Amino acid sequence: MAFDMLEAMTMIAREKNIELEAVIETLEESLLAAAKKKYANTDNISFKFDRKNNELLMMATKRVTNEVNESDVEISIEEAREIDSSADLGDEVDIYIDYEAEFGRNAIASAKQILVQKVREKERDRIYDEYIDKIGTLIAGVVQQVDKGNVIVNLGRGESLLPIKEQIPREKFRQGDRVRALIIDVQKASRGPQIILSRVNNEFVRALFALEVPEIFEKVIEIRTIAREPGERTKVAVYSSDERIDPVGACVGIKGVRVQSIVRELNNERIDIVPYSSNPEVFVTRALAPANVVTIELNEEEQKMTVVVEEDKLSLAIGRSGQNARLASKLTGWKVNIMSDVEYDISKHMEAELLAPVGQLEGVGPKLEERLSEANIATVQRLAESSIETLTKIEGLGQKTAETLIERSKELVEVLEEEYRKKKEAEREAQKELSAKDKDKLSVGDVFEDDDDYVTEEDDVQKAEQPEVEADEDEKEENEEKETDDKTEEDTGEKV
Repeated sequence: MAFDMLEAMTMIAREKNIELEAVIETLEESLLAAAKKKYANTDNISFKFDRKNNELLMMATKRVTNEVNESDVEISIEEAREIDSSADLGDEVDIYIDYEAEFGRNAIASAKQILVQKVREKERDRIYDEYIDKIGTLIAGVVQQVDKGNVIVNLGRGESLLPIKEQIPREKFRQGDRVRALIIDVQKASRGPQIILSRVNNEFVRALFALEVPEIFEKVIEIRTIAREPGERTKVAVYSSDERIDPVGACVGIKGVRVQSIVRELNNERIDIVPYSSNPEVFVTRALAPANVVTIELNEEEQKMTVVVEEDKLSLAIGRSGQNARLASKLTGWKVNIMSDVEYDISKHMEAELLAPVGQLEGVGPKLEERLSEANIATVQRLAESSIETLTKIEGLGQKTAETLIERSKELVEVLEEEYRKKKEAEREAQKELSAKDKDKLSVGDVFEDDDDYVTEEDDVQKAEQPEVEADEDEKEENEEKETDDKTEEDTGEKV
Protein backbone atom coordinates (compact mmCIF):
# COMPACT_ATOMS: atom_id res chain seq x y z
CA MET A 1 0.00 0.00 0.00
CA ALA A 2 1.22 1.84 1.14
CA PHE A 3 3.72 3.93 -0.54
CA ASP A 4 1.21 5.07 -3.11
CA MET A 5 -1.28 6.06 -0.40
CA LEU A 6 1.34 7.93 1.59
CA GLU A 7 2.46 9.81 -1.50
CA ALA A 8 -1.16 10.68 -2.27
CA MET A 9 -1.72 11.93 1.28
CA THR A 10 1.45 14.01 1.09
CA MET A 11 0.26 15.57 -2.18
CA ILE A 12 -3.14 16.37 -0.66
CA ALA A 13 -1.47 18.01 2.33
CA ARG A 14 0.69 20.13 0.04
CA GLU A 15 -2.14 21.20 -2.27
CA LYS A 16 -4.55 22.05 0.53
CA ASN A 17 -1.81 23.60 2.65
CA ILE A 18 -2.63 21.47 5.69
CA GLU A 19 -0.47 19.22 7.87
CA LEU A 20 0.17 15.61 6.84
CA GLU A 21 -0.91 14.50 10.32
CA ALA A 22 -4.28 16.12 9.72
CA VAL A 23 -4.66 14.17 6.46
CA ILE A 24 -3.74 10.88 8.18
CA GLU A 25 -6.18 11.62 10.98
CA THR A 26 -8.87 12.31 8.40
CA LEU A 27 -8.13 8.99 6.66
CA GLU A 28 -8.45 7.16 9.97
CA GLU A 29 -11.82 8.77 10.61
CA SER A 30 -13.07 7.78 7.13
CA LEU A 31 -11.91 4.16 7.56
CA LEU A 32 -13.53 4.00 10.98
CA ALA A 33 -16.79 5.19 9.41
CA ALA A 34 -16.51 2.36 6.86
CA ALA A 35 -15.85 -0.14 9.68
CA LYS A 36 -19.04 0.92 11.44
CA LYS A 37 -21.01 -0.33 8.45
CA LYS A 38 -19.54 -3.82 8.88
CA TYR A 39 -19.04 -4.21 12.61
CA ALA A 40 -21.66 -3.64 15.26
CA ASN A 41 -19.10 -2.42 17.79
CA THR A 42 -16.13 -0.31 16.71
CA ASP A 43 -15.05 1.01 20.09
CA ASN A 44 -12.11 -1.44 20.11
CA ILE A 45 -10.81 -0.44 16.66
CA SER A 46 -7.72 1.78 16.46
CA PHE A 47 -5.12 2.86 13.91
CA LYS A 48 -1.36 3.05 13.81
CA PHE A 49 0.74 4.60 11.08
CA ASP A 50 4.00 2.78 10.49
CA ARG A 51 6.31 5.40 8.99
CA LYS A 52 9.11 2.84 8.59
CA ASN A 53 7.09 0.69 6.22
CA ASN A 54 4.77 3.52 5.07
CA GLU A 55 1.71 1.58 6.20
CA LEU A 56 -1.51 2.59 7.92
CA LEU A 57 -2.40 -0.30 10.23
CA MET A 58 -5.97 -0.92 11.39
CA MET A 59 -6.30 -2.99 14.58
CA ALA A 60 -9.12 -4.53 16.59
CA THR A 61 -8.37 -5.08 20.27
CA LYS A 62 -10.10 -8.22 21.63
CA ARG A 63 -10.30 -9.80 25.08
CA VAL A 64 -9.15 -13.44 25.55
CA THR A 65 -11.92 -15.73 26.89
CA ASN A 66 -12.72 -19.46 27.10
CA GLU A 67 -16.08 -18.97 25.38
CA VAL A 68 -16.66 -16.35 22.70
CA ASN A 69 -20.08 -14.65 22.98
CA GLU A 70 -19.26 -11.43 21.05
CA SER A 71 -16.85 -12.08 18.23
CA ASP A 72 -16.31 -8.36 17.63
CA VAL A 73 -14.69 -7.84 21.02
CA GLU A 74 -13.76 -11.36 22.21
CA ILE A 75 -11.33 -14.07 21.04
CA SER A 76 -10.75 -17.63 22.19
CA ILE A 77 -7.57 -18.51 24.00
CA GLU A 78 -6.51 -20.85 21.20
CA GLU A 79 -6.80 -18.14 18.53
CA ALA A 80 -5.13 -15.63 20.81
CA ARG A 81 -2.10 -17.88 21.39
CA GLU A 82 -1.72 -18.25 17.60
CA ILE A 83 -1.19 -14.54 17.49
CA ASP A 84 0.69 -14.22 20.77
CA SER A 85 1.97 -17.36 22.46
CA SER A 86 2.10 -15.64 25.84
CA ALA A 87 -1.60 -14.68 25.75
CA ASP A 88 -3.66 -15.78 28.76
CA LEU A 89 -7.27 -15.49 29.86
CA GLY A 90 -8.34 -11.90 30.39
CA ASP A 91 -5.52 -10.45 28.27
CA GLU A 92 -6.12 -8.14 25.30
CA VAL A 93 -4.77 -8.99 21.90
CA ASP A 94 -4.40 -6.66 18.87
CA ILE A 95 -5.62 -8.20 15.63
CA TYR A 96 -4.57 -6.47 12.42
CA ILE A 97 -7.38 -5.99 9.88
CA ASP A 98 -6.73 -5.94 6.16
CA TYR A 99 -9.27 -3.24 5.35
CA GLU A 100 -8.61 -3.47 1.61
CA ALA A 101 -9.81 -7.09 1.65
CA GLU A 102 -12.15 -6.84 4.64
CA PHE A 103 -14.25 -3.93 3.40
CA GLY A 104 -16.25 -4.05 0.20
CA ARG A 105 -16.18 -1.62 -2.70
CA ASN A 106 -19.09 0.38 -1.33
CA ALA A 107 -17.39 0.81 2.02
CA ILE A 108 -14.18 1.98 0.38
CA ALA A 109 -16.11 4.45 -1.83
CA SER A 110 -17.86 5.75 1.28
CA ALA A 111 -14.50 6.09 3.03
CA LYS A 112 -13.16 8.03 0.05
CA GLN A 113 -16.12 10.39 0.10
CA ILE A 114 -15.72 10.96 3.81
CA LEU A 115 -12.00 11.56 3.28
CA VAL A 116 -12.65 14.24 0.66
CA GLN A 117 -15.24 15.90 2.88
CA LYS A 118 -13.00 15.84 5.95
CA VAL A 119 -10.04 17.25 4.01
CA ARG A 120 -12.25 20.06 2.73
CA GLU A 121 -13.37 20.84 6.27
CA LYS A 122 -9.76 20.90 7.45
CA GLU A 123 -8.90 23.29 4.64
CA ARG A 124 -11.78 25.59 5.56
CA ASP A 125 -10.77 25.59 9.21
CA ARG A 126 -7.19 26.39 8.22
CA ILE A 127 -8.30 29.34 6.06
CA TYR A 128 -10.59 30.64 8.80
CA ASP A 129 -7.89 30.39 11.48
CA GLU A 130 -5.39 32.13 9.20
CA TYR A 131 -7.53 35.13 8.24
CA ILE A 132 -9.56 35.66 11.41
CA ASP A 133 -6.43 37.15 12.98
CA LYS A 134 -5.85 39.41 9.96
CA ILE A 135 -9.01 41.50 10.32
CA GLY A 136 -8.03 45.16 9.94
CA THR A 137 -4.92 44.45 7.86
CA LEU A 138 -4.14 45.40 4.27
CA ILE A 139 -4.03 42.58 1.74
CA ALA A 140 -3.41 42.29 -2.00
CA GLY A 141 -4.93 39.88 -4.46
CA VAL A 142 -5.94 39.31 -8.08
CA VAL A 143 -9.44 39.81 -9.43
CA GLN A 144 -10.76 36.37 -10.30
CA GLN A 145 -14.33 37.19 -11.23
CA VAL A 146 -16.80 40.08 -11.31
CA ASP A 147 -20.37 39.02 -10.56
CA LYS A 148 -23.11 41.68 -10.64
CA GLY A 149 -20.70 44.32 -9.39
CA ASN A 150 -19.30 42.12 -6.60
CA VAL A 151 -15.63 41.29 -7.07
CA ILE A 152 -14.18 37.88 -6.15
CA VAL A 153 -10.50 38.28 -5.28
CA ASN A 154 -8.01 35.42 -5.22
CA LEU A 155 -5.69 35.82 -2.23
CA GLY A 156 -3.51 32.83 -3.10
CA ARG A 157 -4.56 30.62 -0.21
CA GLY A 158 -8.22 31.48 -0.37
CA GLU A 159 -10.89 33.54 -2.05
CA SER A 160 -12.39 36.76 -0.76
CA LEU A 161 -15.32 38.99 -1.65
CA LEU A 162 -15.24 42.73 -2.31
CA PRO A 163 -18.95 43.70 -2.22
CA ILE A 164 -20.16 46.55 -4.39
CA LYS A 165 -21.02 48.65 -1.30
CA GLU A 166 -17.39 48.35 -0.13
CA GLN A 167 -15.98 49.61 -3.44
CA ILE A 168 -14.99 53.20 -4.17
CA PRO A 169 -17.69 54.83 -6.35
CA ARG A 170 -17.02 54.81 -10.10
CA GLU A 171 -14.08 52.42 -9.93
CA LYS A 172 -14.11 49.43 -12.29
CA PHE A 173 -12.33 46.07 -12.05
CA ARG A 174 -11.43 43.53 -14.69
CA GLN A 175 -10.34 39.94 -14.43
CA GLY A 176 -6.62 39.78 -13.69
CA ASP A 177 -6.38 43.26 -12.09
CA ARG A 178 -4.28 43.60 -8.95
CA VAL A 179 -6.29 45.04 -6.08
CA ARG A 180 -5.53 46.16 -2.52
CA ALA A 181 -8.18 46.13 0.17
CA LEU A 182 -8.73 45.87 3.90
CA ILE A 183 -10.02 42.69 5.56
CA ILE A 184 -13.04 43.78 7.61
CA ASP A 185 -14.68 40.45 8.42
CA VAL A 186 -14.28 36.66 8.20
CA GLN A 187 -17.48 34.65 8.36
CA LYS A 188 -18.04 30.90 8.54
CA ALA A 189 -20.31 29.65 5.78
CA SER A 190 -21.43 26.28 4.42
CA ARG A 191 -19.24 26.70 1.36
CA GLY A 192 -16.24 27.80 3.37
CA PRO A 193 -15.05 30.93 5.17
CA GLN A 194 -16.23 34.19 3.63
CA ILE A 195 -13.46 36.83 3.71
CA ILE A 196 -15.00 40.28 3.28
CA LEU A 197 -12.84 43.11 1.90
CA SER A 198 -13.36 46.88 1.85
CA ARG A 199 -11.88 49.86 0.04
CA VAL A 200 -14.15 52.51 1.59
CA ASN A 201 -13.26 51.89 5.25
CA ASN A 202 -11.29 54.67 6.96
CA GLU A 203 -8.75 52.12 8.17
CA PHE A 204 -7.94 51.35 4.53
CA VAL A 205 -6.56 54.88 4.18
CA ARG A 206 -4.63 54.47 7.44
CA ALA A 207 -3.08 51.22 6.18
CA LEU A 208 -2.08 52.84 2.86
CA PHE A 209 -0.34 55.69 4.70
CA ALA A 210 1.50 53.17 6.90
CA LEU A 211 2.63 51.40 3.73
CA GLU A 212 3.85 54.56 1.97
CA VAL A 213 5.16 56.61 4.92
CA PRO A 214 7.90 54.88 6.98
CA GLU A 215 7.47 57.38 9.84
CA ILE A 216 3.87 56.24 10.30
CA PHE A 217 4.85 52.57 10.16
CA GLU A 218 7.50 53.22 12.80
CA LYS A 219 4.91 55.21 14.84
CA VAL A 220 6.98 58.39 14.85
CA ILE A 221 4.02 60.06 13.14
CA GLU A 222 0.51 59.12 14.22
CA ILE A 223 -2.76 59.44 12.31
CA ARG A 224 -5.15 60.71 14.96
CA THR A 225 -8.43 60.91 13.02
CA ILE A 226 -9.73 60.31 9.50
CA ALA A 227 -12.85 61.77 7.87
CA ARG A 228 -13.76 60.43 4.47
CA GLU A 229 -16.33 60.50 1.71
CA PRO A 230 -15.08 57.68 -0.55
CA GLY A 231 -14.33 58.66 -4.11
CA GLU A 232 -14.60 62.37 -3.35
CA ARG A 233 -12.44 63.68 -0.52
CA THR A 234 -10.57 62.61 2.62
CA LYS A 235 -9.19 64.63 5.52
CA VAL A 236 -6.42 63.10 7.64
CA ALA A 237 -5.20 64.61 10.94
CA VAL A 238 -1.57 63.73 11.67
CA TYR A 239 0.62 64.30 14.73
CA SER A 240 4.37 63.91 15.24
CA SER A 241 5.87 62.85 18.56
CA ASP A 242 9.20 64.27 17.35
CA GLU A 243 9.15 68.07 17.08
CA ARG A 244 11.93 67.95 14.47
CA ILE A 245 9.70 66.08 12.01
CA ASP A 246 6.99 67.89 10.08
CA PRO A 247 4.09 65.39 9.96
CA VAL A 248 2.41 66.99 6.95
CA GLY A 249 5.61 67.22 4.93
CA ALA A 250 6.54 63.62 5.75
CA CYS A 251 3.14 62.38 4.56
CA VAL A 252 3.23 64.44 1.38
CA GLY A 253 6.79 63.44 0.48
CA ILE A 254 9.23 65.07 -1.92
CA LYS A 255 7.22 66.66 -4.74
CA GLY A 256 4.15 64.89 -3.37
CA VAL A 257 5.40 61.41 -4.30
CA ARG A 258 4.03 59.64 -1.21
CA VAL A 259 0.57 61.15 -1.14
CA GLN A 260 0.16 60.89 -4.92
CA SER A 261 0.73 57.15 -4.71
CA ILE A 262 -2.16 56.92 -2.23
CA VAL A 263 -4.33 59.21 -4.37
CA ARG A 264 -3.87 56.89 -7.36
CA GLU A 265 -4.76 53.85 -5.23
CA LEU A 266 -7.95 55.65 -4.10
CA ASN A 267 -9.06 56.34 -7.68
CA ASN A 268 -7.90 59.99 -7.63
CA GLU A 269 -9.67 60.80 -4.39
CA ARG A 270 -8.65 64.21 -3.02
CA ILE A 271 -6.67 64.02 0.25
CA ASP A 272 -6.23 66.91 2.73
CA ILE A 273 -3.52 66.36 5.37
CA VAL A 274 -4.15 68.48 8.48
CA PRO A 275 -1.82 68.99 11.48
CA TYR A 276 -3.58 67.74 14.60
CA SER A 277 -4.12 70.04 17.59
CA SER A 278 -5.67 69.35 20.99
CA ASN A 279 -7.11 72.88 20.89
CA PRO A 280 -10.49 72.52 19.12
CA GLU A 281 -10.43 76.09 17.78
CA VAL A 282 -7.01 75.64 16.19
CA PHE A 283 -7.95 72.19 14.93
CA VAL A 284 -11.15 73.40 13.23
CA THR A 285 -9.32 76.38 11.72
CA ARG A 286 -6.78 74.01 10.15
CA ALA A 287 -9.49 71.60 9.02
CA LEU A 288 -11.33 74.38 7.15
CA ALA A 289 -8.22 75.71 5.40
CA PRO A 290 -7.72 77.47 2.99
CA ALA A 291 -10.77 79.47 4.16
CA ASN A 292 -9.82 82.24 6.61
CA VAL A 293 -11.60 81.95 9.95
CA VAL A 294 -12.57 85.29 11.52
CA THR A 295 -13.90 84.09 14.87
CA ILE A 296 -15.19 80.94 16.60
CA GLU A 297 -17.85 80.52 19.25
CA LEU A 298 -17.67 77.31 21.32
CA ASN A 299 -20.39 75.44 23.17
CA GLU A 300 -18.30 72.80 24.94
CA GLU A 301 -21.26 71.32 26.79
CA GLU A 302 -23.01 70.30 23.56
CA GLN A 303 -19.81 69.98 21.48
CA LYS A 304 -20.98 72.67 19.06
CA MET A 305 -19.14 75.58 17.49
CA THR A 306 -20.06 78.48 15.25
CA VAL A 307 -17.29 79.32 12.79
CA VAL A 308 -17.31 82.74 11.13
CA VAL A 309 -15.42 83.20 7.86
CA GLU A 310 -14.99 86.05 5.41
CA GLU A 311 -17.96 86.66 3.10
CA ASP A 312 -16.01 85.85 -0.08
CA LYS A 313 -14.61 82.65 1.49
CA LEU A 314 -17.95 81.21 2.67
CA SER A 315 -18.47 78.89 -0.31
CA LEU A 316 -14.87 77.70 0.01
CA ALA A 317 -15.32 76.89 3.70
CA ILE A 318 -18.60 75.04 3.17
CA GLY A 319 -17.42 73.21 0.07
CA ARG A 320 -19.42 71.62 -2.70
CA SER A 321 -22.74 70.41 -1.29
CA GLY A 322 -21.39 71.14 2.21
CA GLN A 323 -18.65 68.53 1.83
CA ASN A 324 -15.82 70.50 3.43
CA ALA A 325 -17.96 71.42 6.44
CA ARG A 326 -19.12 67.80 6.94
CA LEU A 327 -15.59 66.42 6.79
CA ALA A 328 -14.30 69.09 9.18
CA SER A 329 -17.07 68.17 11.61
CA LYS A 330 -16.25 64.44 11.39
CA LEU A 331 -12.53 65.10 11.70
CA THR A 332 -12.79 67.26 14.81
CA GLY A 333 -15.74 65.54 16.46
CA TRP A 334 -17.57 68.88 16.87
CA LYS A 335 -20.84 70.00 15.29
CA VAL A 336 -19.70 72.88 13.08
CA ASN A 337 -21.99 75.69 11.91
CA ILE A 338 -20.32 77.93 9.32
CA MET A 339 -21.53 81.44 8.46
CA SER A 340 -20.12 84.58 6.88
CA ASP A 341 -19.05 87.58 8.90
CA VAL A 342 -21.98 89.56 7.42
CA GLU A 343 -24.49 86.89 8.47
CA TYR A 344 -22.85 86.71 11.87
CA ASP A 345 -23.18 90.46 12.43
CA ILE A 346 -26.83 90.37 11.39
CA SER A 347 -27.57 87.40 13.65
CA LYS A 348 -25.81 89.07 16.59
CA HIS A 349 -27.74 92.28 16.00
CA MET A 350 -30.99 90.34 15.84
CA GLU A 351 -30.04 88.32 18.91
CA ALA A 352 -29.31 91.51 20.83
CA GLU A 353 -32.70 92.96 19.90
CA LEU A 354 -34.58 89.74 20.65
CA LEU A 355 -32.96 88.87 23.97
CA ALA A 356 -35.72 88.19 26.47
CA PRO A 357 -35.17 87.47 30.17
CA VAL A 358 -36.06 83.94 31.14
CA GLY A 359 -38.52 85.34 33.67
CA GLN A 360 -40.84 86.36 30.80
CA LEU A 361 -41.49 82.70 30.03
CA GLU A 362 -44.75 81.26 31.30
CA GLY A 363 -44.23 78.97 34.27
CA VAL A 364 -40.92 80.52 35.37
CA GLY A 365 -41.20 82.11 38.79
CA PRO A 366 -38.59 84.21 40.63
CA LYS A 367 -37.01 81.20 42.38
CA LEU A 368 -36.72 79.15 39.19
CA GLU A 369 -35.41 82.19 37.34
CA GLU A 370 -32.70 82.56 39.96
CA ARG A 371 -31.68 78.90 39.70
CA LEU A 372 -31.60 79.12 35.89
CA SER A 373 -29.46 82.27 36.03
CA GLU A 374 -27.02 80.50 38.35
CA ALA A 375 -26.73 77.79 35.67
CA ASN A 376 -25.87 80.51 33.09
CA ILE A 377 -29.35 80.33 31.51
CA ALA A 378 -30.55 83.92 31.90
CA THR A 379 -32.38 84.35 28.58
CA VAL A 380 -35.16 82.55 26.75
CA GLN A 381 -32.84 82.01 23.78
CA ARG A 382 -30.27 80.31 25.99
CA LEU A 383 -32.98 78.11 27.48
CA ALA A 384 -34.20 77.06 24.03
CA GLU A 385 -30.69 75.90 23.11
CA SER A 386 -30.20 73.90 26.34
CA SER A 387 -30.53 70.13 26.51
CA ILE A 388 -32.78 68.16 28.84
CA GLU A 389 -29.70 66.67 30.55
CA THR A 390 -28.43 70.16 31.35
CA LEU A 391 -31.73 71.31 32.88
CA THR A 392 -32.28 68.16 34.96
CA LYS A 393 -28.98 68.87 36.71
CA ILE A 394 -30.58 72.00 38.20
CA GLU A 395 -32.10 71.42 41.61
CA GLY A 396 -35.88 71.04 41.55
CA LEU A 397 -36.16 70.43 37.81
CA GLY A 398 -37.44 67.06 36.58
CA GLN A 399 -37.42 65.70 33.06
CA LYS A 400 -41.03 66.62 32.26
CA THR A 401 -40.57 70.16 33.55
CA ALA A 402 -37.36 70.50 31.54
CA GLU A 403 -39.11 69.30 28.36
CA THR A 404 -41.96 71.76 28.93
CA LEU A 405 -39.59 74.70 29.52
CA ILE A 406 -37.58 73.94 26.39
CA GLU A 407 -40.72 73.58 24.28
CA ARG A 408 -42.22 76.86 25.55
CA SER A 409 -38.93 78.74 25.11
CA LYS A 410 -38.62 77.54 21.51
CA GLU A 411 -42.17 78.67 20.77
CA LEU A 412 -41.48 82.09 22.28
CA VAL A 413 -38.23 82.45 20.31
CA GLU A 414 -40.10 81.62 17.09
CA VAL A 415 -42.72 84.28 17.87
CA LEU A 416 -40.05 86.91 18.61
CA GLU A 417 -38.11 86.06 15.44
CA GLU A 418 -41.27 86.23 13.33
CA GLU A 419 -42.09 89.66 14.74
CA TYR A 420 -38.53 90.78 14.08
CA ARG A 421 -38.70 89.56 10.48
CA LYS A 422 -42.00 91.36 9.90
CA LYS A 423 -40.55 94.54 11.36
CA LYS A 424 -37.47 94.37 9.13
CA GLU A 425 -39.60 93.55 6.10
CA ALA A 426 -41.75 96.63 6.76
CA GLU A 427 -38.63 98.78 7.09
CA ARG A 428 -37.29 97.46 3.77
CA GLU A 429 -40.58 98.16 2.01
CA ALA A 430 -40.64 101.71 3.40
CA GLN A 431 -37.07 102.23 2.23
CA LYS A 432 -37.98 101.00 -1.27
CA GLU A 433 -40.90 103.42 -1.50
CA LEU A 434 -38.71 106.30 -0.37
CA SER A 435 -36.06 105.39 -2.93
CA ALA A 436 -38.68 105.22 -5.69
CA LYS A 437 -39.92 108.74 -4.84
CA ASP A 438 -36.38 110.13 -4.84
CA LYS A 439 -35.77 108.72 -8.32
CA ASP A 440 -38.76 110.65 -9.73
CA LYS A 441 -37.28 113.98 -8.59
CA LEU A 442 -34.32 115.17 -10.76
CA SER A 443 -32.25 118.07 -9.53
CA VAL A 444 -30.53 120.71 -11.70
CA GLY A 445 -27.19 119.16 -10.89
CA ASP A 446 -28.09 115.67 -12.21
CA VAL A 447 -25.58 114.59 -14.89
CA PHE A 448 -26.18 111.77 -17.31
CA GLU A 449 -22.58 110.84 -17.90
CA ASP A 450 -23.32 107.34 -19.19
CA ASP A 451 -25.93 108.44 -21.77
CA ASP A 452 -24.22 109.90 -24.84
CA ASP A 453 -27.52 110.25 -26.71
CA TYR A 454 -29.09 112.61 -24.16
CA VAL A 455 -29.35 116.25 -25.42
CA THR A 456 -30.87 119.43 -24.01
CA GLU A 457 -33.23 121.76 -25.92
CA GLU A 458 -30.40 124.19 -26.49
CA ASP A 459 -28.22 121.46 -28.01
CA ASP A 460 -31.12 120.38 -30.19
CA VAL A 461 -31.52 123.93 -31.58
CA GLN A 462 -27.81 124.18 -32.31
CA LYS A 463 -27.82 120.86 -34.12
CA ALA A 464 -30.85 121.92 -36.17
CA GLU A 465 -29.26 125.24 -37.25
CA GLN A 466 -25.80 123.88 -37.88
CA PRO A 467 -26.44 122.42 -41.39
CA GLU A 468 -27.80 125.82 -42.76
CA VAL A 469 -24.68 127.65 -41.60
CA GLU A 470 -22.50 125.09 -43.28
CA ALA A 471 -24.52 125.46 -46.53
CA ASP A 472 -24.03 129.26 -46.60
CA GLU A 473 -20.31 128.90 -46.18
CA ASP A 474 -20.16 126.38 -49.03
CA GLU A 475 -22.00 128.82 -51.39
CA LYS A 476 -19.57 131.66 -50.50
CA GLU A 477 -16.61 129.43 -51.31
CA GLU A 478 -18.09 128.46 -54.67
CA ASN A 479 -18.76 132.14 -55.59
CA GLU A 480 -15.23 133.15 -54.66
CA GLU A 481 -13.81 130.36 -56.84
CA LYS A 482 -15.94 131.47 -59.80
CA GLU A 483 -14.84 135.11 -59.45
CA THR A 484 -11.21 134.01 -59.35
CA ASP A 485 -11.63 131.90 -62.48
CA ASP A 486 -13.32 134.76 -64.36
CA LYS A 487 -10.59 137.16 -63.43
CA THR A 488 -7.94 134.74 -64.58
CA GLU A 489 -9.64 134.32 -68.00
CA GLU A 490 -9.81 138.12 -68.48
CA ASP A 491 -6.10 138.52 -67.71
CA THR A 492 -5.23 135.74 -70.10
CA GLY A 493 -7.29 137.32 -72.92
CA GLU A 494 -5.61 140.70 -72.55
CA LYS A 495 -2.21 139.11 -72.84
CA VAL A 496 -3.17 137.28 -75.95
